[in-house]
Amino acid sequence: MSTQVLRRFVLFMALLTAAGFTFWAVHGYLNRPMGDFQVNRGDIHLNTREWEDALEDFNLALEQQPDHRGALMGRALVFLNSGRDKEAEAELIYLIDYLNRTLEPDDPTGLGTLAAAHANLGILYDRQGRYEDAVAEYIKALEIDQGAVEGPDIFYKVLYEARPSTVRDRAIYILEQLKLPAAERLLSLPEKDELQRMHKP
Repeated sequence: MSTQVLRRFVLFMALLTAAGFTFWAVHGYLNRPMGDFQVNRGDIHLNTREWEDALEDFNLALEQQPDHRGALMGRALVFLNSGRDKEAEAELIYLIDYLNRTLEPDDPTGLGTLAAAHANLGILYDRQGRYEDAVAEYIKALEIDQGAVEGPDIFYKVLYEARPSTVRDRAIYILEQLKLPAAERLLSLPEKDELQRMHKP
């Protein structure tokens, strides 16, 4: 085989690969569910703590697709992180109810979202001193999808050097503390509690 023929073959295969990748990328982008783009943008604002910008993106997603579970979870996290506890609780309870009514048993992303909603509701109750309610939500989260509410992955730990407790760790700790006499309990350490990670699959 001559080098000229080989060169043409390699060039043809490279062009074919590029065309196939372009088709795949464009097809995937055009067929994304309505509201996903806004949810992704809202997630970026969540990570940079730009709460109002994130909320605006999640609201836009809900205009395009009512009950978009990523947008509902995003709104709940905005409320949770900005001290709007009543709104956070209402949003999480709505999301949990919606998922319980509509979730298909073979939907792993939906199950992860449901587990995360229970975990985040537990975090809210934990911060409010409603420890029994918090433990109940943590246990529900673990029963639904333990993997979705595990601690942060290695990349999170390297980037943020934080060691937040997992849902399981926190539930066990609270249960151990509740067994002690009231005067001996230590249920809140604000500097450590601030490290508790929100969950958004």
